[in-house]
Amino acid sequence: MAMATGKPILILKEGSSRSRGKEAQRQNLTAAKVIAEVVRSTLGPKGMDKMLVDTIGDITITNDGATILDEIEAQHPAAKLMVNVAKTQDKEVGDGTTTVVILAGELLKKAEDMLDLEIHPTTITAGYKKAEGKALATLEKLAVPVSFEDTKTLTDIATTAMRSKGIEFYRSALAELAVEAVRRVTETRDGKRYADVEDIQVIKKPGKSLAETELIKGLIIDKEVVNPGMPKRVLNAKVALLDCALEVEKTEFSAEIRIKDPTQMRAFMDEETRMLKDMVEKVKTAGANVVFCQKGIDDTAQFFLAKEGIVAVRRAKKSDMEKLAKATGAKVVTNIEDLDENEVGEAGLVEEKKIGEDKMVFVENCKDPRAVAILIRGGLERAVDEAERSLHDALCVVIDVVKDGRIVYGGGSTESELAKELKHYASQVGGREQIAIETFAQALEAIPQALAENAGLDPIDIMVALRSAHEKPEGASMGVNVFTGKIEDMRELKVLEPAIVKKRALSSAVEVASMILRVDDVLVAAKPPPPRPGAKPPMEY
Repeated sequence: MAMATGKPILILKEGSSRSRGKEAQRQNLTAAKVIAEVVRSTLGPKGMDKMLVDTIGDITITNDGATILDEIEAQHPAAKLMVNVAKTQDKEVGDGTTTVVILAGELLKKAEDMLDLEIHPTTITAGYKKAEGKALATLEKLAVPVSFEDTKTLTDIATTAMRSKGIEFYRSALAELAVEAVRRVTETRDGKRYADVEDIQVIKKPGKSLAETELIKGLIIDKEVVNPGMPKRVLNAKVALLDCALEVEKTEFSAEIRIKDPTQMRAFMDEETRMLKDMVEKVKTAGANVVFCQKGIDDTAQFFLAKEGIVAVRRAKKSDMEKLAKATGAKVVTNIEDLDENEVGEAGLVEEKKIGEDKMVFVENCKDPRAVAILIRGGLERAVDEAERSLHDALCVVIDVVKDGRIVYGGGSTESELAKELKHYASQVGGREQIAIETFAQALEAIPQALAENAGLDPIDIMVALRSAHEKPEGASMGVNVFTGKIEDMRELKVLEPAIVKKRALSSAVEVASMILRVDDVLVAAKPPPPRPGAKPPMEY
């Protein structure tokens, strides 16, 4: 509301709110810091879990940063920005969500102290950008190349990603599964290796033990065979993929057929049967003995398929059809007339199995599958859910290394080395930006400090020892061993992380911190009034 000639002028809609200047900055900084504090205690192998209960009472127990932030449903706009940056990190590289949120929160916490010193937000963000540039350049020097053939190192990377998850006893086995799965779906494009996590199907079914989680060299279709008269097991399967219905098509307009003679009715029905039989004959001629159909299959067509000993599955999902094409080498046919032996794929075994309470069709032993499946088992549903989240992180970090080909060392060693370099760099910059760069270095040290705190160690002693270790020429890989409470060489301990995860975490943390810092005015629109009890909803036209 503004005043002019002594009369109030309404500028914002009634019920809207506005906060300006330092008040707006403080609110945003506080909200962002709270989000960072929520996930800080989950960092590292000794991190704690969070129990999240949603509005309908479902319980999720996890220490996965992306899952925690997704479940808490933050309302404050600055808090939402922090949640969004974690989601973006998870979507882009699949790991480092907790790191990016802690780092962003620490940058904002340190910025609050600089604001108290009357340092302008623009100066702070400019210093942060310079620090980011120097940190990324240093990261490039610290990164170590990794060969695609080095399965031992890839397994160590996957193991590190799962070290903080609640599947400690099965970590090695799941890491090996993740590496094998990624290696099978990796292909070369324009001289560069490429892998997509979407090509790895993850199916979770409670029952048995996590130790019985297995890799399927093919796919699992969460459907059952359409007709009980069909075989339940087919060796040396020839697979046809149809994106068309094995049914007689209905007309697109209303039609009426007048029949005066019973023989005409019989002829009409016989013609329908003949058309369906011709479709089945087309499948048989193409050499297929297994059919996956994205649409419906008529009962009569099912009978003829069963008579020919052909297994059929209907209403398969489009995503599953695409994966089946990659796994078997078959091509998805949109017209039954186009089906021939060149469009048919192969699988060593197609079998219907009962897993728990559900029947599923397994397409296994494919010759050179470009899509595979992992079946996760476990005695408790929540344990299976956590195993799925852990396996997703492991798959993503292996894919990151396959694409980028470089790693850095974990345990807070990389952050400590970057902090050391930034402190030297700050003295060269000078001015008020020097303070921002030094602050950035201190914020980086929040990662090893959080690892120490979560392991029950004295963070001050750990940080003193860590800084001392990094002053030595060979100290770049020295980090916190949370199990022994000592500063040790992460290269020897095989604590490895993808370089691209650190790179994205640094860039994203600086981006969100700068965005929040530059806000000095928050305008919140008025919320619509709640509907009156018993009122009818408005008509939609």
